[in-house]
Amino acid sequence: MRAALTRHWPEYLIEAASLGSFMVSASLFAILLFHPRSPLPFTDSALTRRALMGLAMALTAIALIYSPWGRRSGAHFNPAVTLTFFRLGKVKVWDAAFYVAAQFVGGVCGMLLVAVVAGPFVGDPAVNYVVTVPGSAGVAVAFMAEVAIAFCTMTTVLALSNSPRWAGFTGLCAGALVAAYITIEAPLSGMSLNPARTFASAVPAGVWQAFWVYLTAPLAGMLLAAELRVRWARRPVICAKLQHDQATRCIFCNHTPVPRHLKGR
Repeated sequence: MRAALTRHWPEYLIEAASLGSFMVSASLFAILLFHPRSPLPFTDSALTRRALMGLAMALTAIALIYSPWGRRSGAHFNPAVTLTFFRLGKVKVWDAAFYVAAQFVGGVCGMLLVAVVAGPFVGDPAVNYVVTVPGSAGVAVAFMAEVAIAFCTMTTVLALSNSPRWAGFTGLCAGALVAAYITIEAPLSGMSLNPARTFASAVPAGVWQAFWVYLTAPLAGMLLAAELRVRWARRPVICAKLQHDQATRCIFCNHTPVPRHLKGR
Protein backbone atom coordinates (compact mmCIF):
# COMPACT_ATOMS: atom_id res chain seq x y z
CA MET A 1 0.00 0.00 0.00
CA ARG A 2 2.68 2.48 1.01
CA ALA A 3 4.73 1.78 -2.11
CA ALA A 4 1.72 2.33 -4.39
CA LEU A 5 0.80 5.57 -2.63
CA THR A 6 4.38 6.86 -2.73
CA ARG A 7 4.89 6.11 -6.42
CA HIS A 8 1.44 6.71 -7.88
CA TRP A 9 -0.11 9.51 -5.81
CA PRO A 10 -0.09 11.94 -8.78
CA GLU A 11 -2.40 9.61 -10.73
CA TYR A 12 -4.71 9.29 -7.73
CA LEU A 13 -4.95 13.06 -7.36
CA ILE A 14 -5.64 13.41 -11.07
CA GLU A 15 -8.54 10.97 -10.84
CA ALA A 16 -9.99 12.95 -7.93
CA ALA A 17 -9.53 16.31 -9.62
CA SER A 18 -10.90 15.08 -12.92
CA LEU A 19 -14.18 13.73 -11.56
CA GLY A 20 -14.46 16.83 -9.39
CA SER A 21 -14.07 18.97 -12.51
CA PHE A 22 -16.67 16.88 -14.31
CA MET A 23 -19.15 17.43 -11.49
CA VAL A 24 -18.50 21.17 -11.48
CA SER A 25 -19.11 21.27 -15.22
CA ALA A 26 -22.29 19.18 -14.90
CA SER A 27 -23.62 21.46 -12.19
CA LEU A 28 -22.91 24.70 -14.01
CA PHE A 29 -24.42 23.54 -17.28
CA ALA A 30 -27.45 22.13 -15.45
CA ILE A 31 -27.99 25.52 -13.81
CA LEU A 32 -27.71 27.22 -17.18
CA LEU A 33 -30.09 24.82 -18.93
CA PHE A 34 -32.57 23.71 -16.28
CA HIS A 35 -32.87 26.50 -13.72
CA PRO A 36 -36.21 28.38 -13.98
CA ARG A 37 -34.37 31.68 -14.32
CA SER A 38 -32.16 30.47 -17.15
CA PRO A 39 -31.51 33.28 -19.65
CA LEU A 40 -31.57 30.87 -22.59
CA PRO A 41 -34.61 31.37 -24.82
CA PHE A 42 -34.98 27.74 -25.96
CA THR A 43 -35.18 25.85 -22.68
CA ASP A 44 -38.93 25.12 -22.87
CA SER A 45 -38.22 21.86 -24.70
CA ALA A 46 -37.03 19.08 -22.39
CA LEU A 47 -35.47 17.23 -25.32
CA THR A 48 -33.54 20.32 -26.38
CA ARG A 49 -32.27 20.86 -22.85
CA ARG A 50 -31.12 17.26 -22.60
CA ALA A 51 -29.44 17.40 -26.01
CA LEU A 52 -27.54 20.54 -25.05
CA MET A 53 -26.62 19.04 -21.70
CA GLY A 54 -25.41 15.93 -23.46
CA LEU A 55 -23.26 17.96 -25.82
CA ALA A 56 -21.78 19.95 -22.95
CA MET A 57 -20.91 16.88 -20.91
CA ALA A 58 -19.57 15.04 -23.95
CA LEU A 59 -17.18 17.91 -24.64
CA THR A 60 -16.21 17.97 -20.96
CA ALA A 61 -15.47 14.24 -20.98
CA ILE A 62 -13.49 14.46 -24.22
CA ALA A 63 -11.46 17.40 -22.95
CA LEU A 64 -10.60 15.51 -19.76
CA ILE A 65 -9.72 12.26 -21.55
CA TYR A 66 -7.34 13.92 -24.01
CA SER A 67 -5.91 16.38 -21.51
CA PRO A 68 -2.46 15.84 -19.97
CA TRP A 69 -4.30 14.75 -16.82
CA GLY A 70 -6.33 12.13 -18.64
CA ARG A 71 -3.32 10.84 -20.53
CA ARG A 72 -1.43 10.50 -17.26
CA SER A 73 -4.04 8.68 -15.15
CA GLY A 74 -5.75 6.77 -17.95
CA ALA A 75 -8.96 8.79 -17.70
CA HIS A 76 -11.07 6.36 -15.72
CA PHE A 77 -12.95 8.90 -13.54
CA ASN A 78 -15.32 6.06 -12.68
CA PRO A 79 -15.06 3.22 -10.11
CA ALA A 80 -16.86 0.85 -12.48
CA VAL A 81 -14.20 1.43 -15.14
CA THR A 82 -11.35 0.95 -12.67
CA LEU A 83 -12.82 -2.22 -11.18
CA THR A 84 -13.48 -3.67 -14.62
CA PHE A 85 -9.85 -3.19 -15.61
CA PHE A 86 -8.91 -4.70 -12.24
CA ARG A 87 -10.99 -7.74 -13.17
CA LEU A 88 -9.11 -7.90 -16.47
CA GLY A 89 -5.82 -7.96 -14.58
CA LYS A 90 -4.68 -4.55 -15.83
CA VAL A 91 -4.85 -2.66 -12.52
CA LYS A 92 -3.14 -3.78 -9.33
CA VAL A 93 -5.15 -4.07 -6.15
CA TRP A 94 -3.83 -0.98 -4.32
CA ASP A 95 -4.00 1.16 -7.44
CA ALA A 96 -7.62 0.08 -7.86
CA ALA A 97 -8.40 0.85 -4.22
CA PHE A 98 -6.83 4.31 -4.33
CA TYR A 99 -8.38 5.12 -7.71
CA VAL A 100 -11.86 4.26 -6.45
CA ALA A 101 -11.38 6.20 -3.22
CA ALA A 102 -10.03 9.22 -5.12
CA GLN A 103 -12.96 9.18 -7.53
CA PHE A 104 -15.52 9.21 -4.73
CA VAL A 105 -13.71 11.92 -2.78
CA GLY A 106 -13.04 14.05 -5.85
CA GLY A 107 -16.64 13.91 -7.01
CA VAL A 108 -17.95 14.97 -3.61
CA CYS A 109 -15.41 17.80 -3.35
CA GLY A 110 -16.48 19.11 -6.76
CA MET A 111 -20.13 19.12 -5.76
CA LEU A 112 -19.46 20.74 -2.39
CA LEU A 113 -17.48 23.47 -4.14
CA VAL A 114 -20.44 24.23 -6.38
CA ALA A 115 -22.77 24.12 -3.37
CA VAL A 116 -20.65 26.76 -1.62
CA VAL A 117 -20.32 29.02 -4.65
CA ALA A 118 -23.76 28.60 -6.23
CA GLY A 119 -25.86 26.96 -3.53
CA PRO A 120 -29.21 28.66 -4.25
CA PHE A 121 -28.93 27.78 -7.93
CA VAL A 122 -27.61 24.22 -7.83
CA GLY A 123 -29.95 23.47 -4.92
CA ASP A 124 -33.06 24.64 -6.77
CA PRO A 125 -35.52 21.72 -7.24
CA ALA A 126 -35.15 22.02 -11.02
CA VAL A 127 -31.41 21.33 -10.72
CA ASN A 128 -31.19 19.58 -7.33
CA TYR A 129 -27.44 19.01 -7.39
CA VAL A 130 -27.80 17.05 -10.68
CA VAL A 131 -28.98 13.96 -8.80
CA THR A 132 -29.65 10.74 -10.67
CA VAL A 133 -32.90 8.98 -9.73
CA PRO A 134 -35.12 6.48 -11.56
CA GLY A 135 -37.60 7.92 -14.02
CA SER A 136 -41.33 7.37 -14.14
CA ALA A 137 -40.86 3.88 -15.59
CA GLY A 138 -39.54 2.69 -12.24
CA VAL A 139 -36.51 1.19 -10.54
CA ALA A 140 -36.34 -2.01 -12.58
CA VAL A 141 -36.23 -0.11 -15.86
CA ALA A 142 -33.61 2.25 -14.43
CA PHE A 143 -31.44 -0.72 -13.43
CA MET A 144 -31.68 -2.36 -16.84
CA ALA A 145 -31.00 0.95 -18.59
CA GLU A 146 -27.88 1.55 -16.50
CA VAL A 147 -26.63 -1.96 -17.20
CA ALA A 148 -27.21 -1.44 -20.92
CA ILE A 149 -25.39 1.87 -21.23
CA ALA A 150 -22.51 0.60 -19.09
CA PHE A 151 -22.22 -2.51 -21.25
CA CYS A 152 -22.19 -0.45 -24.46
CA THR A 153 -19.64 1.97 -23.05
CA MET A 154 -17.15 -0.65 -21.89
CA THR A 155 -17.59 -2.71 -25.06
CA THR A 156 -16.72 0.37 -27.09
CA VAL A 157 -13.76 1.32 -24.90
CA LEU A 158 -12.26 -2.17 -25.00
CA ALA A 159 -12.78 -2.52 -28.75
CA LEU A 160 -11.22 0.82 -29.64
CA SER A 161 -8.48 1.22 -27.05
CA ASN A 162 -6.99 -2.15 -27.96
CA SER A 163 -6.96 -1.48 -31.70
CA PRO A 164 -3.79 0.19 -33.00
CA ARG A 165 -5.81 1.74 -35.80
CA TRP A 166 -8.70 3.13 -33.74
CA ALA A 167 -7.22 3.69 -30.27
CA GLY A 168 -6.94 7.42 -30.81
CA PHE A 169 -10.70 7.68 -31.23
CA THR A 170 -11.58 6.05 -27.91
CA GLY A 171 -12.17 9.34 -26.11
CA LEU A 172 -14.23 10.80 -28.95
CA CYS A 173 -16.51 7.77 -29.07
CA ALA A 174 -16.86 7.71 -25.29
CA GLY A 175 -17.89 11.36 -25.39
CA ALA A 176 -20.38 10.71 -28.18
CA LEU A 177 -21.96 7.96 -26.11
CA VAL A 178 -22.30 10.32 -23.13
CA ALA A 179 -24.12 12.82 -25.35
CA ALA A 180 -26.47 10.15 -26.69
CA TYR A 181 -27.19 8.71 -23.25
CA ILE A 182 -28.04 12.06 -21.68
CA THR A 183 -30.30 12.93 -24.61
CA ILE A 184 -32.09 9.60 -24.92
CA GLU A 185 -31.59 7.48 -21.79
CA ALA A 186 -31.70 10.13 -19.03
CA PRO A 187 -35.52 9.98 -18.62
CA LEU A 188 -35.15 6.31 -17.61
CA SER A 189 -32.42 6.48 -14.96
CA GLY A 190 -31.06 10.01 -14.89
CA MET A 191 -27.99 8.70 -16.78
CA SER A 192 -25.39 8.00 -14.13
CA LEU A 193 -23.06 5.35 -15.59
CA ASN A 194 -20.81 6.11 -12.61
CA PRO A 195 -21.31 5.21 -8.93
CA ALA A 196 -19.03 8.02 -7.75
CA ARG A 197 -20.92 10.56 -9.87
CA THR A 198 -24.26 9.59 -8.29
CA PHE A 199 -22.73 9.52 -4.80
CA ALA A 200 -21.27 12.99 -5.31
CA SER A 201 -24.70 14.44 -6.08
CA ALA A 202 -26.48 12.48 -3.36
CA VAL A 203 -24.26 13.82 -0.56
CA PRO A 204 -25.25 17.53 -0.74
CA ALA A 205 -28.78 16.79 -1.99
CA GLY A 206 -29.53 14.15 0.62
CA VAL A 207 -31.27 12.10 -2.07
CA TRP A 208 -30.46 8.38 -1.89
CA GLN A 209 -33.43 7.06 -3.86
CA ALA A 210 -32.53 3.66 -5.34
CA PHE A 211 -28.85 4.38 -4.77
CA TRP A 212 -28.15 0.64 -5.00
CA VAL A 213 -29.06 0.81 -8.70
CA TYR A 214 -26.27 3.27 -9.44
CA LEU A 215 -23.83 1.42 -7.21
CA THR A 216 -24.35 -1.97 -8.88
CA ALA A 217 -25.74 -1.57 -12.40
CA PRO A 218 -22.80 0.31 -14.00
CA LEU A 219 -20.35 -2.25 -12.59
CA ALA A 220 -22.53 -5.17 -13.68
CA GLY A 221 -22.79 -3.86 -17.23
CA MET A 222 -19.08 -3.20 -17.57
CA LEU A 223 -18.07 -6.53 -16.05
CA LEU A 224 -20.38 -8.29 -18.48
CA ALA A 225 -18.68 -6.49 -21.37
CA ALA A 226 -15.30 -7.53 -20.00
CA GLU A 227 -16.34 -11.18 -19.71
CA LEU A 228 -17.51 -11.28 -23.29
CA ARG A 229 -14.31 -9.57 -24.38
CA VAL A 230 -12.17 -12.18 -22.61
CA ARG A 231 -14.13 -15.08 -24.07
CA TRP A 232 -14.59 -13.97 -27.66
CA ALA A 233 -12.09 -11.27 -28.64
CA ARG A 234 -9.00 -12.16 -30.61
CA ARG A 235 -6.86 -9.30 -29.30
CA PRO A 236 -5.89 -9.28 -25.61
CA VAL A 237 -6.53 -6.19 -23.49
CA ILE A 238 -3.33 -4.19 -23.68
CA CYS A 239 -3.63 -1.58 -20.96
CA ALA A 240 -6.09 0.11 -18.59
CA LYS A 241 -5.68 3.54 -20.15
CA LEU A 242 -8.40 4.94 -22.37
CA GLN A 243 -5.84 7.10 -24.15
CA HIS A 244 -2.30 5.72 -24.08
CA ASP A 245 0.32 8.42 -24.55
CA GLN A 246 3.84 7.24 -25.28
CA ALA A 247 5.19 10.49 -23.83
CA THR A 248 3.56 9.86 -20.44
CA ARG A 249 4.34 7.20 -17.88
CA CYS A 250 1.82 4.42 -17.36
CA ILE A 251 1.38 2.83 -13.94
CA PHE A 252 -0.61 -0.01 -15.47
CA CYS A 253 1.70 -1.41 -18.15
CA ASN A 254 4.87 0.15 -16.64
CA HIS A 255 5.60 2.19 -19.75
CA THR A 256 8.28 4.79 -19.07
CA PRO A 257 8.80 7.59 -21.59
CA VAL A 258 12.27 8.11 -22.97
CA PRO A 259 13.83 11.31 -21.61
CA ARG A 260 14.18 14.05 -24.18
CA HIS A 261 17.96 14.18 -23.91
CA LEU A 262 18.15 10.47 -24.83
CA LYS A 263 15.83 10.58 -27.83
CA GLY A 264 17.51 10.06 -31.16
CA ARG A 265 20.48 8.20 -29.71
